Amino acid sequence: MASNEERREAAKRKLEARLERPKQPSSWTKRLTIAGTIVAIVLAAGLGLYFVVQQAQQETPEAAEDGTGEVDDSALHIPTERAPVPERPAELGETQSCDYGPGAGEASRAVEPPEDGEVPARGRVDVVLESTEGDIPLTLDRSLAPCTVHSMINLIEQDFYDDTACHRLGTQGLQMLQCGDPDGDGTGGPGYTIPDEHFDELHYGRGLLAMARTPEPNSGGSQFFMVYGHAELPPEYTVFGTIGDAGLQILDSVAHDGIATPGEDGTGPPNTEVRFTDATVEG
Repeated sequence: MASNEERREAAKRKLEARLERPKQPSSWTKRLTIAGTIVAIVLAAGLGLYFVVQQAQQETPEAAEDGTGEVDDSALHIPTERAPVPERPAELGETQSCDYGPGAGEASRAVEPPEDGEVPARGRVDVVLESTEGDIPLTLDRSLAPCTVHSMINLIEQDFYDDTACHRLGTQGLQMLQCGDPDGDGTGGPGYTIPDEHFDELHYGRGLLAMARTPEPNSGGSQFFMVYGHAELPPEYTVFGTIGDAGLQILDSVAHDGIATPGEDGTGPPNTEVRFTDATVEG
């Protein structure tokens, strides 16, 4: 039978063992610690990958080119190459007879129509459209559309385009900016019409200048459109010149700024107003 001294020694050893046990982790505690460490590492790696993916998504829309020669700004694709200038199948003579008929409505501004008769059908005319977004240089080509060029010069010399804003922008399919209406809604004109000067070989694209018209033949007036990109149109719109590089840069910028209120056909007033402050014939 154990003595009192032996019992006290045994109790003391049990107490010491109980106090020392927390200092040495159990195998279960070790497993929990290891598992927690692994989970922390996996979570850290996952968060790092998440931020890398998010950063890549933010940078993707900023890519300027996609390798196809087109500027990519979300859904807006603008070709970088100019379209070739159309050529008539048969060259015109030195002059061309032009008849300017009455318009469908009254003139948006008081202006004298050009006189009917022979006009030059050779040579080019440089024009500058000064605007709130910068100067837009144009080159009018008499050999393409002598009657149209003659009318354009007539309107410019009477300040018809001063303080008029471009009212219609297209960014998808038909990439152009339409201008030349003092009323600002697509209904205005000079009170007279110009004859159509189109031919089957006509095409449209970046850098070309063409006349707007109604579905009726010979219904053009003062409104024109500047093509900065794609334009799949039938050869029914008179091409009468080209747009200078500085002008195309302005048009590209306006197009990237987008359309304020798109209509059913996807076109509408540009978010960035382009208002002509002056128009001059150079030389």
